[in-house]
Amino acid sequence: MPYKDVSNVETQQNFLTAEEFPEGGYGAAEGKNTPVENKSTPWKKGQRKYSAFNYEFKSMHQNLPRQFPGAHPTHDDPDTDTQTPYEDS
Repeated sequence: MPYKDVSNVETQQNFLTAEEFPEGGYGAAEGKNTPVENKSTPWKKGQRKYSAFNYEFKSMHQNLPRQFPGAHPTHDDPDTDTQTPYEDS
């Protein structure tokens, strides 16, 4: 059986979080004249930005409608109970 990382390691590598201060510390002259870059290395397959507005455990919210009137749909897939990379969670 080949080696495989646990799901939280795969999640950490695939979902990129935003930096708190991408331009450097307050008052630092380091990034004063350079534009802020979102990512300094090439994108790998499966990588995407992480949003705080998504459910982490999507299988727990499967087939549950939003409670607030006028809220946008949850975009869940009715044919699956798990979603990569959350199969092991």
